[in-house]
Amino acid sequence: MVRLAKEKDLDSILELYLDLHEDSVPEDSDKRRSVWKYIVENDNYNIIVNEVDGKIVSSCTCIIVPNLTRNLSSYALVENVVTKKEYEGNGYARACLEYAKAIASKNDCYKIMLTTGSHDNRTHDFYKSCGYKSDGKTAYVYVLREVKFKH
Repeated sequence: MVRLAKEKDLDSILELYLDLHEDSVPEDSDKRRSVWKYIVENDNYNIIVNEVDGKIVSSCTCIIVPNLTRNLSSYALVENVVTKKEYEGNGYARACLEYAKAIASKNDCYKIMLTTGSHDNRTHDFYKSCGYKSDGKTAYVYVLREVKFKH
């Protein structure tokens, strides 16, 4: 079942992110609670989860960005696309991306941007099969500070 994350999902989402690129789950702290509160209370910040037998097995984040160009059309950013290793290949991430596309459409977005740090051709083929294109735009990332994560 694909749905928006709820307040109670935090621990499951953080556990899932271990399959993304995290080394560990951030310890409970004021900052962690503050970030989670901001996310769950922000209508433009959507964490989408796919649940199988009561367990969150896949997720992505879809952020809606209001915009003054393109006839005031917003755009969406998709990040943190992840599926638990043992559930890969079953369409769970694809369903999350479809849900993100529906959110973007509902919010009158004219585009969805997605970047990946993966150099695995299977990842790129997956995004292309979901309708994302890598031609026509060039992505640049300015790293303000390095954040340690597994590769």
